Amino acid sequence: MRIQFLGTAASEGWPAVFCQCEACKKAKELGGKNIRSRSSCIIEDKYMIDFPPDTFMHMIKNKLDLAKIQHLFITHSHEDHFYPEDLFTRQEPYAHIDKQYLAPMNIYGNSTVKKEFNKLGGEKNSNGSLKFQELKPFQHIKIEDVEVYTLLADHKPDEQCLLYIIKIGNKTLLYGHDSGYFPERSWKEIAKHKIDGVIFDCTFGFMEMKKGHMGFSAALEIKDRMLRESIASENTKYIITHFSHNVGLMHEEIEKKAGEYGFITAYDGMFLEI
Repeated sequence: MRIQFLGTAASEGWPAVFCQCEACKKAKELGGKNIRSRSSCIIEDKYMIDFPPDTFMHMIKNKLDLAKIQHLFITHSHEDHFYPEDLFTRQEPYAHIDKQYLAPMNIYGNSTVKKEFNKLGGEKNSNGSLKFQELKPFQHIKIEDVEVYTLLADHKPDEQCLLYIIKIGNKTLLYGHDSGYFPERSWKEIAKHKIDGVIFDCTFGFMEMKKGHMGFSAALEIKDRMLRESIASENTKYIITHFSHNVGLMHEEIEKKAGEYGFITAYDGMFLEI
C-alpha cells in the first residue's frame, strides 16, 4: 500500500500564520521538512483522507491530478480537515475534467460533516460532480478493491469523529488521528485486525497528552498494547504526524527522538510503503 502525506501539521500550520514564536521563526529559516501544512494524505493515488484548506497548495507542490481522486474520507468537521468550499469547484466552468474521470467523487463522513456539506448546497449544488455517503462509527463498507472499517475517535465531544481502518489486498492501515488514546469500543474493532501501518496523532509532541489529541507517550502506549495483544508485529510501521508548532522541535529533532522507539516522523510530501 502506497501512502503520500500531503500535510502533517495541526490546525494552525507550522509556521502558524500569525505566530512569532521561536519554533515558527526557526521553521521559516530552515524550511524543508520543517514547513508543515494542514493534514491530509492520499492512498494508492485515488483514495484521499481529509480535505484541508491547504489542498490547493498540496496540488501545486506535489503536481497532483486531483480529478483522479475517486473516494474522499473525512475524519471530522474541523476546518483543518474539511474545507468543503473548494470541493464545489469540481464542476464546469471551474474544472474541465476528462470523460474517464467524470463520475462523481464519493465523499464519506459523519452526520456533522454532512451538515457542513449541505450548508453549501450539497450534491445538488455540485451538478453531479459530488456524492455524499454518511458513515457512523463501527461500519464496514467495501469500495472497489478497498475494505473500510470506521472507528470512534476521542476528539470532539459533540461529534462522532471517525478513524479509519483501510485494507487493500493483504495490507491494513489504521488512520488514527485526530484522536487521543483510542476508546475501548474502538479497541474491540482494532483487535480483529492485523495492522501493517499505524498513523498516530502527535499534536503535542513529547508533552504529555492523551485526551482529544496525543503526545508521543500516548502513541507509544498504543504501540505497546498493539504488540502485546498481537494486533501489530515487528514489521508494522508506526508513523507520527499532525504536529503543532507548540511541539517546539524541528523535524530532525522529532525524528531522532521518535526513531529511538521505532517511529517514523512524517513530513509534507513523504511517501511510504506498507
